[in-house]
Amino acid sequence: MNKQPLTSRVQLPLLIFSAVFLVVIMPMLNSFGYISDFTLGNWGKYLCYGILAISIDLLWGYTGLLCLGQALFFTLGGYMMGMHLMRMIGGEGVPTFLSMVGRTTWPSFFGPFTSFPFALAMIVLVPGIIAAIFGYLAFRSRIKGVYFSILTQALTYGAALLFFRNELLMGGNNGFTDFRTLLGFSLRDISTKRGLYIATAILLVAVVAGCKWLTNSRFGLIQRAIRDSENRVLFSGYATANFKLFIFVISAVIASLAGALFVPQVGIINPSEMETGKSLEAVVWVALGGRGTIVGPIAGAISVNVLKSWASSGATADFWPLILGGSFVLVVLFMPKGIMGIPGQIQSLLHRLKKKEADALSPSEKSAATDP
Repeated sequence: MNKQPLTSRVQLPLLIFSAVFLVVIMPMLNSFGYISDFTLGNWGKYLCYGILAISIDLLWGYTGLLCLGQALFFTLGGYMMGMHLMRMIGGEGVPTFLSMVGRTTWPSFFGPFTSFPFALAMIVLVPGIIAAIFGYLAFRSRIKGVYFSILTQALTYGAALLFFRNELLMGGNNGFTDFRTLLGFSLRDISTKRGLYIATAILLVAVVAGCKWLTNSRFGLIQRAIRDSENRVLFSGYATANFKLFIFVISAVIASLAGALFVPQVGIINPSEMETGKSLEAVVWVALGGRGTIVGPIAGAISVNVLKSWASSGATADFWPLILGGSFVLVVLFMPKGIMGIPGQIQSLLHRLKKKEADALSPSEKSAATDP
């Protein structure tokens, strides 16, 4: 009888422990002074990046769609939240980014964003609608593979160029910053920052649970079938374009929610978060962690960004792109299943060594070893 793989046996207990640690223990350690406010804030950003990585894994790891534009949806969610936070600043006049272009009043499209429920609806609807329109046109035209990747990258690049323009009235190059309150709570208060971290951790746990359920369902089986051989799925009578469109929209909304929680914790949102390099970096997180695992991309996002924080704070800052690129090459060559595949690789290596030792034994030694 085949033994259950080590990663499968320990995954559920590890997930439960990780969820409790992130949602409960880390905020408690911060409140008692064992974890600094700066560290908790950094981990809030890391968890947002982990949610973004999951959205890429749903597309690339489970459906075979390498999207190089997830940073677009992440940033759009951030901008929707940023528009609400800007309206909550209050005071007389308009922000600098509006006065610079000669505006003395708020643009009309900022008006509804004084309502938090409206902003929350836009966080879901705007990226979802854009993903639905783009996905419908792409998948109905049977665009896939490298062409799909190029198109998503081009879409993100075009959107970034648009948001860099001051005439769009969205902050231009500087974006939105100087946020003060959210739902009446001061963003400078450590209790608010702790609450935002807890909300991010809860969202991460909910996204992991939801994606685990989805990928283990019948829908998930069709997902993987599309990834492995889309033509066979088509011949079986399934409309693969509808499945891909659905998962593309879901992944866009997940990325947008991550961006919406990222902005109040970081305190700024600008078009640089939308640049194509951000999407490429997020793809590296998924590859390092292990695509097609849901949990692996989170590990990849956290580990890469922790390493990035360390490298950026010292003399190695200029070498960070080389470190990231070198890590990706090493994973591709020696760890094709990423961090999550390491236990399986070790098990396989030990099995091969035992088999080699057994083959090296003489017939008499083999007989002695098998005799009771």
